Amino acid sequence: MEEQIENIDKVVKYWKESSDQNYTTMNNLIKSKDYSWALFIGHLVIEKLLKAHYVKNQKKHALFTHDLLRLSSKCALQVTSEYEEWLDNISTFNINARYDNYKQDFYKLCNKDFTAAWVKRIEKIREWLIQEL
Repeated sequence: MEEQIENIDKVVKYWKESSDQNYTTMNNLIKSKDYSWALFIGHLVIEKLLKAHYVKNQKKHALFTHDLLRLSSKCALQVTSEYEEWLDNISTFNINARYDNYKQDFYKLCNKDFTAAWVKRIEKIREWLIQEL
């Protein structure tokens, strides 16, 4: 049986504030040139905002998943095909930064230009998700 949420606004606020903290961390990691970890944290920025939407729209606790595309499909959001593609790619940052068998290849891929391009996309999605909250 699913647990009822007593204060939906409080839980939504929690996810939003946690995302904001991760956004600050992502930017600090970029400054220190820890690009692969910056993108990993960027994934969390989006994941937590999607979980805020899920709680707000479904009136249930957030799903236990890191799959951004799956989360977005459960949030009653009108996601463009471009954003769907981006969410699918950003989801891979969670796996690639976390697991040793992917880490080294991902680390090599995450140069300044690659990271800057994906951070711009993360920021666009972030702004849209905040606006929709």
